[in-house]
Amino acid sequence: MSWLDAVGWIGSALLVWSLLQSRILRLRAINLVGCVVLIGFNWALGVWPMVGLNTALAVINIYFLVKLLRTRHSDEVYSVVQVATDDDYLAHVLTVHGADIARFNPGFQLPGSRAAFLVVRGDETVGVVLLHDGGNGVAVVDLDYVTPRYRDFTPGEFVYRQSHMFTDRGFHTVVAPARPALSGYFTRLGFTRVGDTYSLTLPPSS
Repeated sequence: MSWLDAVGWIGSALLVWSLLQSRILRLRAINLVGCVVLIGFNWALGVWPMVGLNTALAVINIYFLVKLLRTRHSDEVYSVVQVATDDDYLAHVLTVHGADIARFNPGFQLPGSRAAFLVVRGDETVGVVLLHDGGNGVAVVDLDYVTPRYRDFTPGEFVYRQSHMFTDRGFHTVVAPARPALSGYFTRLGFTRVGDTYSLTLPPSS
């Protein structure tokens, strides 16, 4: 096998691998790399229809990558909907994603007396945040879950960003258990490590 053949196989493998990704941002990024590799491969062989095809696919991937990155922190794209803790749709979401939730939150269960928020993009639910009152003005995060498609983003930020939802209930701090799988996530949201928890101090209501 020549080095050029190897390049072609690598590009094809990247395209196939991209289609196996559940995370939408990662899918687009890997697919783009595969397209770029195949543009070079087909250019070297002079197969111009394939150069054109992969160029078009690369442009499409770039367009959607830019769009995803530009809107990842947009309140116009993502909304927070508070629901009752016994809401049927909330129960459905938790059941559908039960195995994935258990993977990142071992031992999670749904006891009573907590607040529940859904983060939605259009008509698609992309995240769930569940909290309970820890006393002394502290809201404790029981679950901050992001669906696989949006795991490269931080949908939970839209819940914590709307601090009035907490301060109106008398909370001044949000704390979350320091689980290794979620440490980077909470750090990106502005939480700081305090002992065996992550803590976020909320700005006072204006």
